[in-house]
Amino acid sequence: MSRTVSFFLVSFCVFFLITLHASAKDKPSLYEEIYPEIGYKSVEEAVGDFEQHFNQKLKLPLRVPSISFTHHFGRFTDSKYEGNDAFEVTFINDQSSENHYKIDIRPLKYRLPIREKYVIKTFELKNGNVGTYMTISGFNVLVFERDNLQYMLSVDKRVSNKVTPEALVDIANSIDY
Repeated sequence: MSRTVSFFLVSFCVFFLITLHASAKDKPSLYEEIYPEIGYKSVEEAVGDFEQHFNQKLKLPLRVPSISFTHHFGRFTDSKYEGNDAFEVTFINDQSSENHYKIDIRPLKYRLPIREKYVIKTFELKNGNVGTYMTISGFNVLVFERDNLQYMLSVDKRVSNKVTPEALVDIANSIDY
């Protein structure tokens, strides 16, 4: 009788551990659950939302910073308040929180002002426009205008040794395709 009970307990424990491992493995990551809950979706869907809302094609940079990302999401915010409509792409790494890169885009008529106290340097872009490099709230940011839009490329300051201002300029220049 004790052998049967022992066999049953061992079998139950093995089954429980296998089930637990399988369900943990099949679960989406925290980012895959949370980001859609706050309005993020695929980048392609968000671009479609932007283009439909503004009746304008949206060009994104072809390049990204040379750090690793595990996820990328897009979001178009169609605000009920005039001037708050904006497009955002965020690249994140669920293993390295410092690997965080964002692209924010809004029409020039709703552009965010550049405060001189945050400006570090300016760069001339390939198309002749000026890119302004700044540091704001834990991010290094390159702001520039093109096609009647304001672009903001932001990368976490903690990776500034890997993603230089010049790297952000190269990313900005990769829009010209």
